[in-house]
Amino acid sequence: QVRLEESGGGLVQAGGSLRLSCEASTTSGSVFRITRADWYRQAPGKQRELVASITRSGSADYADFVKGRFTISRGNFDITVYLQMNSLESEDTAVYYCNADVWHAVTGTRNYWGQGTQVTVSS
Repeated sequence: QVRLEESGGGLVQAGGSLRLSCEASTTSGSVFRITRADWYRQAPGKQRELVASITRSGSADYADFVKGRFTISRGNFDITVYLQMNSLESEDTAVYYCNADVWHAVTGTRNYWGQGTQVTVSS
């Protein structure tokens, strides 16, 4: 079984930065890697929305409301995906979720969600 875990959320002032991490792990000891991944966010009372995506080759795409401020990237060994968030605004306050397709040597490719990490931007 593969698990995705986000980290890096917290409280930051408007204009500040945070770096979120999404790390895949497994207890099986078998080879695995993230193929593609997305970051989503959900603010209170709002629907979950796509923030950024990255393909296996590293091609990235962004929602208009974060272009020029957020950067999605892949870590070494294809088990981690990052979201660098700069120039944060109060409207960026939300729970941020990682969604990824993870290839596992035993179970093949499956889609997973992390549990989310809270980002709060104070104005």
